[in-house]
Amino acid sequence: MNWIVEQTKSIFQGLSEIFTTDLFYLGGQKVTIFLLIEIIVFTLIAWLIVRIIREWIKHWFLVRFGFDRGSREAISSVIGYILAIFGFLIVLQKVGIDLSSLTVIAGAIGIGVGFAFKNLASNFISGITILFEQPIKVGDLVEVGELLGTVEKISIRSTVVRTLLGVFVIVPNERFIENDIINWSYQDSRSGIKIPVSIAYGSDTVLVTEALLAAARKEPQVLPYPAPKVLFTGFGNNALEFTLLVWINNPREQFTIKSALNFLIESELRCRSIQIPFPQRDLHIRNPEALAGLWQKPPSVEITNGKVPKQNGSIPEKKKPISKSPNNWTLRDLLRQVSYFEKCSKVEIRQLIEEGYRQVFPTGETICRENDPGDAFYIILSGSVEVFSEQTGKYIATRYAGEFFGEMSLLMGIPRTASIRSLEDTILFVVDRNNLQNLLVKHQGLADRICEELSKREESLRNLGLFTKDTDSEQNPMVWVRQRLKLLFEI
Repeated sequence: MNWIVEQTKSIFQGLSEIFTTDLFYLGGQKVTIFLLIEIIVFTLIAWLIVRIIREWIKHWFLVRFGFDRGSREAISSVIGYILAIFGFLIVLQKVGIDLSSLTVIAGAIGIGVGFAFKNLASNFISGITILFEQPIKVGDLVEVGELLGTVEKISIRSTVVRTLLGVFVIVPNERFIENDIINWSYQDSRSGIKIPVSIAYGSDTVLVTEALLAAARKEPQVLPYPAPKVLFTGFGNNALEFTLLVWINNPREQFTIKSALNFLIESELRCRSIQIPFPQRDLHIRNPEALAGLWQKPPSVEITNGKVPKQNGSIPEKKKPISKSPNNWTLRDLLRQVSYFEKCSKVEIRQLIEEGYRQVFPTGETICRENDPGDAFYIILSGSVEVFSEQTGKYIATRYAGEFFGEMSLLMGIPRTASIRSLEDTILFVVDRNNLQNLLVKHQGLADRICEELSKREESLRNLGLFTKDTDSEQNPMVWVRQRLKLLFEI
């Protein structure tokens, strides 16, 4: 029994000597294995406390002040690193290491580490820069080179980016400082995307514009403001080159939106019989007369009883042109039905189509009310509407596809004279005051034609109480209308 006790004491004594043996001196303090274990334990406790404080600041304190996700991550990371440094210094002081005597050693070690780990130091400084300047934040959609994804985490050495396919990529911070970065989420999440479209030569550019804008307005993720634009970018080798420019507020879905727009564009072009070209080669024959005989071979005719039978269909009947109905009119056709725009040039019609927009009204919805400001006029693309007076409760008229209404209130700046509601699901093409003003400023000739057309409606103007013989006896209707348009639209 005594032998066992002696052996146990000798083992503990040996372990004690091992743990208390001086390894080296640091800051005037003998460093032993036991001291190292003590430093490690206290460091782990300090790290746990710092992490709890950091998470509390990020998930509770900063949330209460309304900080976004990226700002919360940046602020909590900086505070965490500062607390970690102070915590480690406190641990060293707690175990009795004199910090003042470590400055020379730390300086020497820092120089050595700087040369040996130049890239690591560069990434460290870059990480600090990113956290303080915040060119990117957690949650931003960024593009660096060929990498496109969402920032998930920013640390001192690297940044974690999650691609649109869900793959996590660890990027050194140095790349975000030295390279150009596209931050799709910086300040404003709205961004524009371009859809290039090639159209066959000979196509009607107005119809192409109408088709591309119609496709853009059918995609629900495309923003109505800024309005979609169609750019005629050039004349290619085999095609007319167009670009559809639209704006979205969800850049992460840009590839899905582009795909949806391509489907819609193809459908709109097909509906209007607009061809998408393919590469072509022209074949030139130097001696066409040598091949003439091949194309002039007389057809064989069977003779029966000395009579030559009549050739059926030898004289093809001339096909009658198919007249268009309002159901298959293009938007350009509909705009030309409005007397104010029937003499517009192709450029003016195209810009009018660009400035306007489509709006859907379900059955029974009121489009405008009696005495409301006249801030837009409408063309019915499909469906029908009812015109009635709310004050008298009387039915006035029904308007169908291809007809228009509200132009007099818009052009003269007067309240609506009747209320209008949809009788079925109805699609309207809307031109509001701002859009018409932009067009009139660009095309003074269009303003002159509108003045001329309005001046022919002197009786209607008098019925509306706008042009009276007493007050306007010295003016003719043309001059009066021109002055009123100039005042209303600042042209």
